[in-house]
Amino acid sequence: SSPAAAAAAAPAVEVPSYFVCPISLEIMRDPVTLSTGITYDRESIERWVFTDGHGECPVTKQRLAPADGREPTPNHTLRRLIQGWCAVHAVERFPTPRPPVDAARVAAIVDAAGPLLRRRQREELMASLRELADIVAESDRNRRCVQGAPGAVEFLLSVVKERASVGVDDATSAKPDEETTCGGVHDPAKASSPEEAALSILHSLKLSEESFKRVLEGSGGEDFLETMACVLRRPSYLSRMQGIHLLKSALPAMAPARLTSASAALVDGVLGVVADRPSAKAVKVALHVLCRLCPWGRNRVKAVDAGAVSALVRLLLDEGCGGGGGGDRRACELAVVAIDHICGCAEGRLALVAHPAGLAAVACAATRLPAAAGAESAVRVLHAVARHSATPAVLQEMLAVGVVARLLFLVQVGASGERTRARAREMLKMHARVWRDSPCLASHLNASYPR
Repeated sequence: SSPAAAAAAAPAVEVPSYFVCPISLEIMRDPVTLSTGITYDRESIERWVFTDGHGECPVTKQRLAPADGREPTPNHTLRRLIQGWCAVHAVERFPTPRPPVDAARVAAIVDAAGPLLRRRQREELMASLRELADIVAESDRNRRCVQGAPGAVEFLLSVVKERASVGVDDATSAKPDEETTCGGVHDPAKASSPEEAALSILHSLKLSEESFKRVLEGSGGEDFLETMACVLRRPSYLSRMQGIHLLKSALPAMAPARLTSASAALVDGVLGVVADRPSAKAVKVALHVLCRLCPWGRNRVKAVDAGAVSALVRLLLDEGCGGGGGGDRRACELAVVAIDHICGCAEGRLALVAHPAGLAAVACAATRLPAAAGAESAVRVLHAVARHSATPAVLQEMLAVGVVARLLFLVQVGASGERTRARAREMLKMHARVWRDSPCLASHLNASYPR
């Protein structure tokens, strides 16, 4: 048992209050003092500052200087007092904290590993990557140190790029569990290649937008996108999920010109994650990426050519079009937003009306999703079809599959917001000659048709 648990289990032993971290309320393992004069356990204060994003001292509420979070002052005197107290009261002593990792050590590992990569010395390279992974996994401070060390992220990306298009063993193609893919870091020791180990470390670093901007300068952006396109085509589910998370984090740091040049292979890889659904979270991340890519250049057409409409409509149908009952409503919202982007081009609208369930699925989502999320996008899709692709056959299909009835529902109820309601009314008036008084509409719907 831990010293904190042992002390708590002994009611006769009273723990001095100044041994207790004000955040965790447990005995401090590695006490550090801020400029405000308050001492905390290192792990707790680093989580408070960096993971939770607070900029003030939890006790005094004073603003913290940048150096407080980066290098709080170790309180060696208090640590020795705590260890002495544990010894006197027969409480298991905390081990002495290891010296913190600095950028020089990370740089030394990277410098030594670079030639190994060029000479393709696989086993030695894997040993260096495991050493980096152990450093990253030890603490948030180490993670930030590796992230900020000159050349470290670039080296890891170069390892991924080196042979990213090479397949892996079938054993790595099985779907990992949600906790492994979305929560922690995949153990690089279990990786089948240096590329997978480096990708796992990059995923665990949780790179900031500033880090990506530094790495993607110059031709780095194009190389990164092409590397991710290769990663997303690998048979390994884990690599693809880590790749899609990395891509989502990188896109905000990329200039529009770079997004415009995204390759068809990259778009196809993103849609492959949506279609294969390796995990619920990975699907939503891939949909975020698709929505980010579609507005730029000819990416919408690339998405249509890659089968985006079919994959998105299938997702809507499988998830109940956002109507609950066990379906993933957030995934449906993102899918409808992606269809909205895609239907901004003629090819996208043509693919939607050509899909046997396309119009019906979007109309269903319009009445089941919340207004601020997917409903407005769904109605905007239908409006684009009604305005730009309204052939007689399409208008009859909209009537037959219930699109018109759902538009009337939106007009009557108005639960999806005034703007959505106005767009639905505009569609109904636009094609009143075809839809009003149609025998396909129930009599009570004909009576409520806008005049």
